[in-house]
Amino acid sequence: MEKQFEAVIFDLDGTLLDTLEDLAAAANRMLLSNGYPSHPIDAYRHFVGDGAAMLVRRALPLAARSKEAEQKCLSDFLDDYRQNWQDRTHPYRGITDMLDELTKRGIRMAVLSNKPHEMTVRCIARYFNRWPFETVLGQRPQVPKKPDPAGALEVARHMNLPTSAFLYMGDTAIDMKTARAAGMLPVGVRWGFRSAGELKKSGAHVLINHPLEIINRLNPEPDID
Repeated sequence: MEKQFEAVIFDLDGTLLDTLEDLAAAANRMLLSNGYPSHPIDAYRHFVGDGAAMLVRRALPLAARSKEAEQKCLSDFLDDYRQNWQDRTHPYRGITDMLDELTKRGIRMAVLSNKPHEMTVRCIARYFNRWPFETVLGQRPQVPKKPDPAGALEVARHMNLPTSAFLYMGDTAIDMKTARAAGMLPVGVRWGFRSAGELKKSGAHVLINHPLEIINRLNPEPDID
C-alpha cells in the first residue's frame, strides 16, 4: 500500500510567495545609504534563504564584512523591509488553487521559514489568512535556523504527527536538507529562487513545476534519477 501523507510544511519565500523584488529593493537601498554598491535583482536569488543576517552579509562587499558593519546594515535592512515588504510581493500563480485543494482534502498545513518570525507571521496574515495554517514559524533567536531540523520537528510536535506524515515543500537546498534531516519527504519546487540542479543535488525526492502537482504527490513515487 502506498504511503498516505497527512500534512505539508511549506517554505515561504520562493515557495508560497515571490518576495524577491521587495527583498532586493530593501537590501539595495540599505547598501546605497551606507555607501556600498547595489546588486541586480537576480543576484538576490543566491543571497536569500539563510536568514536576514546572512542575506546582508552576502550583499556587502568582502572588505566591509566586519561585525559592526554587518549589525548596522542588518538593522537598516530590517527597518526598510518592515516598511516596504509588500510593495511587489505576491503569491506565485497556482498557490491559492493549491491551498484550496489541500484544504478541501483535509491535508493539514504549516509554514517554516528562515525569514524573521515577525515578518513570516505578517506575510501569512496578509496573503494567506483564508487558509487554516496550523503552525507558522519563522526564524527565532532561540531556535537554530534551517537546515537544522529543530523547527520542522517543532512543527510536527505542535501538530501531533510523526515526521513521516509530512511532505516538506521548498525551493532551495536548505529546504531539502531540512526535510531529510527531519525525516520528512522533500519536494522541490521549480518556480522559486534556485535551480532544479541544486534541488536534485540536495536530496529532493520529487520536483514539481506547478503548485497543483503537489496533489499528485501525496502518495509519491520517486521520479528523480
